[in-house]
Order: sequence, then C-alpha cells, then structure tokens
Amino acid sequence: MANVTVIGAQWGDEGKGKIVDWLSERADVVARFQGGHNAGHTLVVGEKVYKLSLLPSGIVRGTLSVIGNGVVLDPWHFRDEVAKLAGQGVEITPENLQIAETCPLILPFHRDLDGLREDASGAGKIGTTRRGIGPAYEDKVGRRAIRVCDLAHLDDLDLQIDRLTAHHDALRAGFGEAPIDRAQLMADLTEIAAFILPFVKPVWLTLNKAKAAGKRILFEGAQGTLLDIDHGTYPFVTSSNTVAGTAASGTGLGPNAAGFVLGIVKAYTTRVGSGPFPTELEDATGQRLGERGHEFGTVTGRKRRCGWFDAVLVRQSAAVSGVTGVALTKLDVLDGFDELKICTGYRIGDRTFDYLPAHAQDQAKAEPIYEVIEGWQDTTAGARSWAELPAQAIKYIRRIEELIGCPVTLVSTSPEREDTILVRDPFAD
Repeated sequence: MANVTVIGAQWGDEGKGKIVDWLSERADVVARFQGGHNAGHTLVVGEKVYKLSLLPSGIVRGTLSVIGNGVVLDPWHFRDEVAKLAGQGVEITPENLQIAETCPLILPFHRDLDGLREDASGAGKIGTTRRGIGPAYEDKVGRRAIRVCDLAHLDDLDLQIDRLTAHHDALRAGFGEAPIDRAQLMADLTEIAAFILPFVKPVWLTLNKAKAAGKRILFEGAQGTLLDIDHGTYPFVTSSNTVAGTAASGTGLGPNAAGFVLGIVKAYTTRVGSGPFPTELEDATGQRLGERGHEFGTVTGRKRRCGWFDAVLVRQSAAVSGVTGVALTKLDVLDGFDELKICTGYRIGDRTFDYLPAHAQDQAKAEPIYEVIEGWQDTTAGARSWAELPAQAIKYIRRIEELIGCPVTLVSTSPEREDTILVRDPFAD
C-alpha cells in the first residue's frame, strides 16, 4: 500500500483538515512535516467540530500522530491545544503522539519580534499571523535555535542563549524594546519542559520503522504551495517549504517515501492576508462566495479574499509538488451560479503568460484571462457519487482536470467527512 502526502495547492485554507481526517482512518501514522501553529484545520466529525492548528489531524481518530522536525513548535500553544482537545474527549498521550527531538522552539520573543516587524512595515505588511513562525525559522537557519531536545539539557543552554541574545537584543533595541530576560526565559523553559518531554522521540526512527514494516504513512502539510518560501508569491509567503518534497526532509524519511501526492484545491480560489490575487472578486460575487463558503481563517478569524478558480496557479502548484491527483473541495459553494469563470492565462501589459511570473510587481499587474463555463441550478451539497452530481458540475470538474493537467481523485461536497466522492483511492496506488 502507498503512502500519501497531502498538500494545499493554492494559498492554504483549501479544506485539508477534512481530507486528512477522511484518509487518516485508513492510515497507520499521520505525520506533520512543516509550519507551526499558524496553520488552521477544521474537522467536522458527527456533531463535533475540532479546530486544530499544530496537532496532526489524525489525532482526533486516535491514529499515531507525529510532529516532524520540519515543524517549529510553540510548546505553550501545544499544551493549550492538547488541553482543549482533552475537553472535547480526545485523549492525547505519548502513545499516540510523538514530537521530533530536533523541532525548533517558538519562544515568547519570537512572537514579540513578529508583531514588532509587522507593525513597523506599514503598507509593506506581509500579513503574518504574528505567532513567531518566521523568526523561529530564522533562528533555525542561523544555528541559534533552542530545540525540543534542549529541554532535557537546560543546564547546558548558556552558550546557546548567548547566541540568541546577541542577535535578538540588537533587534529589540532597534524597536525600543528591553533585552531578553534570561532568567525569565529559563524559568519558562523549565516550567514547560516536564509537559513536553514525555512526547519527545526520534521521529525519524519511528517513521523509518513504520515504512520498513509496510505501514501506511499519511504526510500532512500546512498552508499551501503558493505560500512556499521558494515557489510562492514572494515575499507574501510563509517561512517554510510547503511543497510535497518537504515531507521527506521535514520528517527524516527519504524522498521515495512521499508516495501518492494529493493536492487539495477549492472549486474557487481564496487567500488570507496581503499579496497578489489575479482572480480576486471585490464585488457581490466575491461576497457571495465568501458567505456561502464561510470564508474566515481558522487560526486568525480573518476574512478570506475570494475569486474564481485559477487553473494557471493550480497547474503550477501541481508541477512543483509533483501532484498525483487532486481533491476538489467546496464544490457545493458554486451551486446556483448562472455562469462560472476559470482563469486560463494572464495578461501583463502587452504580453500573455501561461504561468505566474516570479517578480512581485509582475504578479500584482497580472490580469486574468477567463473562460466562461455554464453553471448549474441543482444542488451538489452532500453528494457521495458521480450520479448525484448535476451534469454541468461534472463538466466543470472535467474542464478543471484538462486545464491543470491532473486528475481529480476526490470531490468534497460539504464539511461532513462522509460527503466525499472517491474517484481513485490514494492508498491503493
């Protein structure tokens, strides 16, 4: 049986939580491989709604879940999220959740710096979640991060804290802030260590043993490909690689472990925060999409920008992530539209493009070239087979497949996990 890697193929918020939850029932391990608690996943299981941001989605089903080394971990948020789920009846123990020893920690001064920078950027704001994700990744690359394994060696942290404070105190001074309180930092780390350490394991070893035993591993990405630090709409991106290749480096498995790459795609397009968005609709149609799709960020609560489906961007995402098949979500939001539009190219000045150029100014000037598709009046909500879909909805799906050069393998027709049309089983490949 194949492993499956789930990624977002737009700007995030594509409905990965439901799909991962749907797949996790048949997986032996669910592994989160990048990002932090800036990622929001909403799971609807019967009458219960679970909102996750750091924990792998498989935890709700009791599936062995691991947080890989590619994740930056806020230990206090982790404790809060575990407590919140416990209040909803989800038991989380070291037997069903593991944290990689080498995860960098998000510390209080990372959150401070994130907010200070964003506030000082004025019109140049990137639109971060202010949760310290970027600064934590900077410290990782700068080789000054405090990692999860350091919580077991707090008496040996002086030199590492010297490196951290040498960097951060200068930045804080530039913003008129006091230096890092070393004593308070040590007290905070000492207080949280006892809660975190029981979950800490050599995750790379757990996953390699699972692979050798023929276990099915489900790799769960956060955000979306268009927010990738290398392949996204830079600088309006996240601070990690969100593409499928990171499933290997972010967990400690080789590149042949990714298996079936499932790209999650909404039947239209949304984006949270700043940055280019060629098909954005700032009119009644955009508002209708937002209202019907309940488009508010799971983590921030920010209203999402909405627009027509952009086949150019999804085709680009599928290429850089090696997508095997697509899960198309929120098809039911398009019920009742007389006509739909799909972006098939861009016009920038007197030139046309079948991809999104790399430079931010070109991206901002990109005007969509649309193909108009007839809509449908019947409902797709709750459909669980092709036979239950209106003929025109099927035509819409088939045209998307043609334009993105990738087959649709799953169709989601409501937030309920069972309202899913399975075209091709990712785990069977």
